[in-house]
Amino acid sequence: MGKNFLAENLPETTVCSPAEVRPFYDDFHGDLMEISMGPHHPSTHGVFRMDVTLDGEIVVKLKPVFGYLHRNHEKIAEGNSYFAAIPYTDRLDYLCSLTNNWAYVHAVEKLAGITVPERAEYLRIILGELGRLINHVCLVGFLLNDLGTSFTPLLYSLRERERMLDLVEELTGSRMMCNFFRFGGLRTDISADWLARLKGYLEGLFARYLDEQDALLTGNEILLARTQGVGVLSPELAVRAGITGPMLRASGVNYDIRKVDRYSIYERFNFGIPIGAHGDTYDRYMMRMLEMRESVKIILQAIRTVPAGEHINPNAKNRGLRPKAGESYARIEGPKGELGFYLISDGSAKPYRFRIRPPSLINLTVLEEICIGQTLADTVVILGGVDIVLGEVDR
Repeated sequence: MGKNFLAENLPETTVCSPAEVRPFYDDFHGDLMEISMGPHHPSTHGVFRMDVTLDGEIVVKLKPVFGYLHRNHEKIAEGNSYFAAIPYTDRLDYLCSLTNNWAYVHAVEKLAGITVPERAEYLRIILGELGRLINHVCLVGFLLNDLGTSFTPLLYSLRERERMLDLVEELTGSRMMCNFFRFGGLRTDISADWLARLKGYLEGLFARYLDEQDALLTGNEILLARTQGVGVLSPELAVRAGITGPMLRASGVNYDIRKVDRYSIYERFNFGIPIGAHGDTYDRYMMRMLEMRESVKIILQAIRTVPAGEHINPNAKNRGLRPKAGESYARIEGPKGELGFYLISDGSAKPYRFRIRPPSLINLTVLEEICIGQTLADTVVILGGVDIVLGEVDR
């Protein structure tokens, strides 16, 4: 399953271990200083900070502080119909509303025994991988911004994000809160013209963007110096902590739910799973760069082979759905990792229990471990490589 793409694409540089880069402080030296750091990142909106204890410039303790957003998605969903919960999923990871929709409707379809037409499965995969591209271009841009570069890499990334959002808005009516997936399929069909324009964009402007960013960043000596050996996450800790997605694969663990669960029709497509070698911030950057190329491959294959047919199961109920009593858990490989929904039905029109397994929250739990022994300046870069959105942390 998968292939070690990272090892084949890394520039020829020496990657030092954290112990070689700087000492790991088991014994404190001198007076310790405690600071409240943040909010410092444009996506945290004043609801996330880090309580950091320093010995000089070295981090000896770090506690992420969150819980101020209180969106209450889960309890709101338990007071509404199954259908009414779909737009609330848009607000979880608001960069990736399409994949949020998918994970939720997948859980309801499993609970209610709803089948999805073949055409709709192809279209879902196209939209899901497009959502992955939108997420990863943002990660690359904001990571370089956190690192202290000029705005050039970020502006390149935001330019491509806007081009993709133009297509998303044309299709769904919204740039971010798309509310487009439905139980049994999609809200509307996707035209051949829209698919052709998406194909032209991915083969043209977006391919050039990937090549430009690779040339600008991947072998850049400043990026290498600031990210290699920084924020190392061991594969053992990653597995124990339940880390998933690009962050897990950067640590050398070959695990992707698209390959493991074979949900939807991913088994029909040829794509690789990039795997890291060191588990540091540089590998986490490379995961996103390489995964974008694989997502493009998946989308182009799906566009070439998408069949005619229904875009939604005409027998599937959306409004007025009443699944039989039971429970289900369904998950997808979201851009940030495993996004899962656990539902319990008591036979009524509202879910008895509605719980979300958000990758941003889980991946954030190892932040202290990968920051200890690093410098204060490195913590900003490390957090940027984790890739969190507070909407699904404080859901």
